[in-house]
Amino acid sequence: MSEVTYLPNQPQANGLRVLILADDPLVRTGLSALLAYEPTIVVAGQAGSNADLHAMLDAFQPDAILWDLGWTPDGQLAALSQFVEEHTQPVVALLAVDALAGMVRAAGVRGLLLRASRAGQMASALHAVVQGLLVFDASLLTAPAPSPAQLDLVEPLSERELEVLRHLAEGLSNKEIARALNISEHTVKFHVNAILGKLGAQSRTEAVVQATRAGLILL
Repeated sequence: MSEVTYLPNQPQANGLRVLILADDPLVRTGLSALLAYEPTIVVAGQAGSNADLHAMLDAFQPDAILWDLGWTPDGQLAALSQFVEEHTQPVVALLAVDALAGMVRAAGVRGLLLRASRAGQMASALHAVVQGLLVFDASLLTAPAPSPAQLDLVEPLSERELEVLRHLAEGLSNKEIARALNISEHTVKFHVNAILGKLGAQSRTEAVVQATRAGLILL
């Protein structure tokens, strides 16, 4: 069971409530200590990424999530993608391995910073994503794409499916993809289902991540 820390109420009653997720307990403690000095942030609680996140949201009522992915984020991508798809709280991710920045962006985070970012940068990013903005460290936007991995496809993707996949990577909805490609939403849905089946993916985000790893698309 993941260790969960419940923190006492802090004096900044009107601050932005933040839940810190990090597998390393020392990192959780360090991030909590850093943000404790930010007058507009309230660290509501902290937990590991394998905690019951539904229960964490109920317990802490955060406005935003600060998710430290550490040095080996690959194993957390599925949990991150699922969280982003199922919850409304925006996520700012902290990343140490810039080569995986494209995959993390594809998971749908609203913000992506280097793990070594200053507390003020983290606080500003958290406030920005709550306001509906996207915040990405410039160095992570130009990070090199990961080396292509071997992907055993049930059947190659068609040119149209690759077009749909690229739009999925941009975060477009079925309606927006239909408008961009001048096809019906029903046809888009058909292509999305075909893409998921061929890539063996369970979600749109997982399909984008797998396609990125395989070099089928570039983020």
